[in-house]
Amino acid sequence: MKEKRLTKSKGQRKIFPKSDAKREHRVVFVLNDVEYNAIERHLRKYKITNKSHWYRSTILAHVWKVMEEDYPTLFNENEMRR
Repeated sequence: MKEKRLTKSKGQRKIFPKSDAKREHRVVFVLNDVEYNAIERHLRKYKITNKSHWYRSTILAHVWKVMEEDYPTLFNENEMRR
């Protein structure tokens, strides 16, 4: 995996994996009052302070789960069960 190196003062180097790459693509969506209040209640209950990180991790967790389930296989499910 490629790494990005940042030089800090006094010659210290900090290494960031590529997954921490700069986020350049903005995504905007709109919620109704009920959806917004439900999310706000959840964030307060579990003391989540970084909404952006929570939205990103929640959405991507679902996307990665679906991608894993839809991964192409050599045989379809019915052929493997025989």
